[in-house]
Amino acid sequence: MLRSIGRQWRCSAALQCRCLNSDRRQQPLAPSSVERALSTSVGQQQVKAQQQQQQQLQEQQQQMHKIDEEVSRLLALKAKLGGDAAPTNQKFTLKTPKGTRDYAPQQMTLRQGVLDKIIQVFKRHGGEAIDTPVFELKEVLTGKYGEDSKLIYDLKDQGGEILSMRYDLTVPLARYLAMNKISSIKRYHIAKVYRRDNPAMTRGRYREFYQCDFDIAGTYDPMLADAECVKIVAEILDTLDIGDYVIKLNHRQLLDGMFEACGVPAKDFRAICSAVDKLDKSPWEEVRKEMVDEKGLDGDTADKIGEYVRLSGGKELVEQLLSDPKLKAVPNAVKGLEGMQLLLNYCALFGLESRISFDLSLARGLDYYTGVIYEGVLKAEPGAVGSPVKASPVLENGKAVTEQGSGGTVGSVAGGGRYDNLVGMFDPRGKAVPCVGVSIGVERIFAVLEAKFAATKVKLRTNDVEVYVASAHKGLHEQRLRVLNQLWDAGIKAEHSYKLNPKLLAQLQHCEEHQIPLAIVLGDAELAQGVVKLRDVTTRQESTVPLAELPNEIRSRLKE
Repeated sequence: MLRSIGRQWRCSAALQCRCLNSDRRQQPLAPSSVERALSTSVGQQQVKAQQQQQQQLQEQQQQMHKIDEEVSRLLALKAKLGGDAAPTNQKFTLKTPKGTRDYAPQQMTLRQGVLDKIIQVFKRHGGEAIDTPVFELKEVLTGKYGEDSKLIYDLKDQGGEILSMRYDLTVPLARYLAMNKISSIKRYHIAKVYRRDNPAMTRGRYREFYQCDFDIAGTYDPMLADAECVKIVAEILDTLDIGDYVIKLNHRQLLDGMFEACGVPAKDFRAICSAVDKLDKSPWEEVRKEMVDEKGLDGDTADKIGEYVRLSGGKELVEQLLSDPKLKAVPNAVKGLEGMQLLLNYCALFGLESRISFDLSLARGLDYYTGVIYEGVLKAEPGAVGSPVKASPVLENGKAVTEQGSGGTVGSVAGGGRYDNLVGMFDPRGKAVPCVGVSIGVERIFAVLEAKFAATKVKLRTNDVEVYVASAHKGLHEQRLRVLNQLWDAGIKAEHSYKLNPKLLAQLQHCEEHQIPLAIVLGDAELAQGVVKLRDVTTRQESTVPLAELPNEIRSRLKE
């Protein structure tokens, strides 16, 4: 192909050269001195035209030379790489990329069961499903995640667009709303996202992972939609039965007001908020050190922050902070506390008092949050006996892996909050669409459930086959196909062996290994009478059933 391109360029250039030479040969003989005196202007134009043609010829020759050099270079590179086909003796490194993993049938069955339960909760609350591209224009994603923006995967230039892999599902939703001029929607979205993070496989932290988001967009009265999102988190965690949990609540305006009351410069709010966000993983001493040494915050100011961020409670804490002299003097803090007061009241009406905690250490470092924020956390202690969050080793590239210092715990399994200004960032007129939403950390939930099933050694069924069509002896494969067709047409899930003459014992063992509840055994004598044997795989009891009644009998057995 490269040689063909080079030939085409050379032929085109050569044709132009011949045309130029032909033009020169056809030029008339030089005129006499009298004629030149009479047609000076015409002669000058001809000379100028000849000079331009010569210049064009030289440029074409230079271009042909460059093309020849480039084609030669590419051909040499192709020869060096061995052409389009890989060498026959090439050895591949068989592994998944760092921070990713494969999922076996049992793991996929578990995952699908979790996703189905989550979708049921989303639909119960009126959610509609959407989907967006797995990559976005880089400018859409940048500047929305604070310090975490460094974790965005950038793609190479493809067709003139600078693209990045989506970091979450919230920013693509905001772009979708602004682009389609949607001002009200209640949507859920389950899809993969990508983060160039340091993975911790046993804790369910990957570079490629699923997010399950539910968001309510629209202008509504305060805290009604926010309280429903908290309720959704509780319903999902209760349905999945992964252990005791608490939903931490806080308010971004309260955090900003607290920082202001403690003397933090406004320009440093987001940086200090990012440091506070690490309190769920690091002790206060380490967070304080980061504030002072890395963020440049005054030590006394950091100590004032420390007095607040170690507080947690319920309605009584809100009342206590509302009477705090320093916070009362800051409007943002008062607004945040009044919002929390209303939210806690609505959560109580939803029966969530025992499941929620007003926690001032909750910060959530993403820049786009503007109001209430929340996070679902499993309460089991690291390494506790019988703890549901003690993760078993994860198979990565066929080997069990564990992370140093992870403690085998999972921690946060849900998070979200209000982001009223994000959609306006994408709208040409800056039109804001208030939004609040929640994201379920399903990968961490999967890690918990995988550990539970590994401990109980329960084998999950990985298929939905209801009946297996077996033959008792040779020469019955065509009869098996007829029976299978009858069952499939009746909507019954069925399968058989792909061998012409399989052994009956091997067929029945397949049923037991794959937990198929029923088996049909075909034999010449029974088929001659228009009947078959229907076998209960668990009890191994058999009964005779007419072929015409087979679908109804199978449905009846499956209902028992």
